[in-house]
Order: sequence, then C-alpha cells, then structure tokens
Amino acid sequence: MQILKPHVSLNVSNIDASVAFYERAFGVSASKRREGYAKFDLQEPSLNLTMVQAPRTGLNASHFGVQVASTEDVLAAKARFEAAGLSTRSEENTSCCYAVQDKVWVEDPDGNAWEVFVVKADTESFSDTPDAPAANSSRSCCKS
Repeated sequence: MQILKPHVSLNVSNIDASVAFYERAFGVSASKRREGYAKFDLQEPSLNLTMVQAPRTGLNASHFGVQVASTEDVLAAKARFEAAGLSTRSEENTSCCYAVQDKVWVEDPDGNAWEVFVVKADTESFSDTPDAPAANSSRSCCKS
C-alpha cells in the first residue's frame, strides 16, 4: 500500500480565524476554501489537514485518516482490517469534503473514526447527502 500522508480533520468554531491561524503557523495558504470548509495539503510536514466549521462541543477532532495513492490501496487496507477482525464501512465514488473519494472506515474502542482514502477528483459539492452542509452539520460526510 502506498501511503501518501496522514490526515486530520478538525471541527472549528470559526473557519476564518482557524484558516488565518494555520496559514501563519504553516507559512502557506489553504489549498482549498469553501464556505465552512478549508484544506491544507502540506508537504512539510507531510499532512492533509482539513477543517469543518461546527459548533464548539469540547470535541475538536472530527476524524483521522491516512491518504493513499489508489483505490487498490483502499481495498488492501479494507482486506487487512477485516482479516484482523475489525468491522469496516466502505464508500465508493462518494462526494465528501469537496472531493470524489473511495474510502474505508474503522473505529477504535473509544469511537475515534479512522479512514483510509484516495482522492479521485475535485467536486463543488461538500457531500452526496443534500442535508449535510459543511457548516454547522452533525451529519458531515466525514463522520463514520
């Protein structure tokens, strides 16, 4: 499996303030901006960091993940998870976070969601689910 970089998705209460902070912290501009959403695709450190505006709940991590190079890598991760006795949930050609992706999800014992995913293309839609807007949504496509 060719792993490209780790992925962290944060829930933030003010997307503009968070983008301004991370642009200063990383010294680069966000690579993608939409209403209620931002992405930093960093080379140094190698990280895919996304932020979704959501009400402050005390839990700021939305989910974690590993970006891989191909759908075949996603399928290999799924097979490895299932061989290890883990319950998986797969999504194919799903529109999530303004990108078309294939992914497989697992949850740790505390309910922390992990995805292994490949980005296949950009899209103008945050989600395949019409009632899951980026801003202020508890039904984000990026929740397992």
